[in-house]
Amino acid sequence: MSTLPDLDLRLVRYFAVVAEQLNFARAAEELRVAQPSLSRQIQRLEDALGVRLLERTTQGSRLTAAGAAFLPQAQQLVHSAQQAVLTARAAAPERTVTIGYADDLIVTPAVRDLRHRHPDAHVRTRHLGSQDAGALPDRQVDALVIRTPLPIPADGLDLAVLYAEPRVLLVPESHRLAGKESVTAADISAEPLVGCTGAGADWTAFWRLEPRPDNEPAPLGPTLADTYGDKLEAVAEGSAVAVVPAGDLRHTLRPGLVAVPVDEAEPCQVVVATRAADTSLLVAEFVESAKRLLVRPT
Repeated sequence: MSTLPDLDLRLVRYFAVVAEQLNFARAAEELRVAQPSLSRQIQRLEDALGVRLLERTTQGSRLTAAGAAFLPQAQQLVHSAQQAVLTARAAAPERTVTIGYADDLIVTPAVRDLRHRHPDAHVRTRHLGSQDAGALPDRQVDALVIRTPLPIPADGLDLAVLYAEPRVLLVPESHRLAGKESVTAADISAEPLVGCTGAGADWTAFWRLEPRPDNEPAPLGPTLADTYGDKLEAVAEGSAVAVVPAGDLRHTLRPGLVAVPVDEAEPCQVVVATRAADTSLLVAEFVESAKRLLVRPT
C-alpha cells in the first residue's frame, strides 16, 4: 500500500475557495493572494494528491470527477480545523487578568510575583475607590483588593481575608477627643459624622459604628462626601468627625488631623474579592500570591 500524503490545510482551503467560486480571479481576490501564486498552490495540492482537481475552460474553471469528490471532504477538513482552533482557545487558561485595588491599598508585591511566574501573561492593574467595587461583578476587574464590609452586595463573590485592621476616629487636632488614648462608641455618640454617598447599608452602618448602645442612628454633619478627600476636608474644617481604617494613612498627608483608636469596635478586614464562578488560573494564583505577600504584621 502506498503512503498517503500529508495534506497542507492552507492548500486545502485554497482549493475549497476556488471550487466554490469556479473562478481563479475571484478566488484570488477573496483569499488576498496573487492569481499566479494561487494557481501554483492548487498545482502543489494536485501533485500531492496525484490527481487533477480542476480544469480551466474558456468560461472559467470546472471540477473534475476527483475534484467534485474531494470538495465536501476538503470543506469538512477546513471546518474541522477552524473548530479545533476555537476549542483549543476556549480550553486554554485566560492570558489576561486585571487586578483592582481600592483606596490606599497596595498590590505591587503580589502583582510582581504573578508576572514573574507567568511572563507570557498580560497582568494589568486598575486603581478604584471603595465605592467603585461594582467593577468586579461587572467584569471590569478580575480580582479586587479592598476592605470589608464591601459597599456592594457580596452575592456571587468569594472573599479571601488577608489581615484585620482596627478602626480609628479621625478628628481635628483642636477637638476635645484629640488627646485621648482611645474612645468608645459611647464617647462619640453625640459627635456628627461625615455622611458618605453611594454605599450600601451594611458599609454605612459599619463606619458609623451602628447600631449604637442607645440604638439611635449616628448624627450626621452638614457635609456629604463623595470622595475620601471630601471626608478629610469636612473633618479638617471641624464640621464632623469620621471613622476610618487604622492602616489608611492618607490623613497623615494633611496637617491638623489626629487619629484616635476606637475601643470595642470590630476591625475591618482587607480581602481579595473574586467572582465565585471564575475559573481563571491567573486569578487563583494572584489570590495565593496576595495571601503570601500582602499580609501585614499585627
